Amino acid sequence: MSSPDTSLIADTEILLAQPRGFCAGVDRAIEIVERAIKQHGAPIYVRHEIVHNAYVVEDLRKKGAIFIEQLDEVPSGNTVIFSAHGVSKAVRADAEARGLRVYDATCPLVTKVHVEVAKMRDEGLDIVMIGHKGHPEVEGTMGQAEEGMYLVEDAADVASLQLRDPSRVAFVTQTTLSVDDAADIIAALKARFPTIREPKKQDICYATQNRQDAVKFMAPQCDLVIVVGSPNSSNSNRLREVAEKRGVTAYMVDAASQIDPQWLVGKHRIGLTAGASAPEALAQEIIQRLRELGVRNVRALEGIEENIAFPLPRGLGLPA
Repeated sequence: MSSPDTSLIADTEILLAQPRGFCAGVDRAIEIVERAIKQHGAPIYVRHEIVHNAYVVEDLRKKGAIFIEQLDEVPSGNTVIFSAHGVSKAVRADAEARGLRVYDATCPLVTKVHVEVAKMRDEGLDIVMIGHKGHPEVEGTMGQAEEGMYLVEDAADVASLQLRDPSRVAFVTQTTLSVDDAADIIAALKARFPTIREPKKQDICYATQNRQDAVKFMAPQCDLVIVVGSPNSSNSNRLREVAEKRGVTAYMVDAASQIDPQWLVGKHRIGLTAGASAPEALAQEIIQRLRELGVRNVRALEGIEENIAFPLPRGLGLPA
């Protein structure tokens, strides 16, 4: 790829979305892995990628984490960490039966959804989950009940739903969905099932909402948006979609080398954000690459300051 004429982009400005990058659940999950390695020594096994970011996963792999998909890959007597996305009841039972030491890095906001599912099922309600098929969070949440759960990905799925008792139904959502898309699906559910029960508090997490709102504010001021995030990150993909729905060209990258210099030609304002699983260090590498390509000005936008923190699991606290 040839570099653009830097004189064409010397007056180009980078606008930084606020907030962007790591959320409290991701911070917690990474710290759990790092502390477990320090406390028990390498290797430490992690079921699924701890968070969906290639940079983070590779960094933890270098420190001694081994990422696996099936618990039978963990030797007996070893330590396994459940990823931030959560796991099904069957996975928990399997880990217990095999005598593994378990640290649960499930995001507390995902755990909240699991608790909602248990209460709804105890009341005899069928549950519709709004989410993306195959995503580990969806698999973990659907796995909180043996029956009576249905997955919908869009309004068309709502139209074809066949429930046992349409008057006894509730819904939950994946925490990293597009707020706007989820609202459309919820509206379709309420239209078809007027008595449907909704969560006491919306399931889409604060960080997902805040980052999408920040892009909604930033995108109209830009003629290009770059999202820092890995391809398998749901929340990062949603940020790209939010920008595109506002008519702005948007790309998602998880390495500075992925930036095509031709993207910058003729652009005056480049918006930069990062998914909740993308580290600020990676965002700074992207900024540095844009500077190397000729961008001179960087301006942080105003936005919500997040100060949420979640406690670590028992046994991984600060030493006395």
